[in-house]
Amino acid sequence: MEARPSELDKVFKALADPGRRRLLDQLHQDNGQTLSALCEHMDMTRQAVTQHLQLLEDANLVAVVWQGREKLHYLNPVPLHEIHARWISKFERKRLGVLRDLKLKLEGDGDEKT
Repeated sequence: MEARPSELDKVFKALADPGRRRLLDQLHQDNGQTLSALCEHMDMTRQAVTQHLQLLEDANLVAVVWQGREKLHYLNPVPLHEIHARWISKFERKRLGVLRDLKLKLEGDGDEKT
């Protein structure tokens, strides 16, 4: 199922900010972090990190799970996969095909040994 344009707009808006991308990188490195743990790696106030996390949640890039009184943040890679499937992979296929053909041409018919 493909995401609606307004959902993808939220994802692109969320990815446009380097601070939010850094938060996603932190979650990719160590998924399931608290706000305090994420703040340790950021050069911004706790309130700013909270606002960035809220935008990431709204874009469905971060999911939240409560464990008792702790709020854990998890990376949701599905919207990123949808972007890759819709825009990136279709451009990669042709480029990779051209590189494969060039490799075969440069290597000859494959019978030669080095």
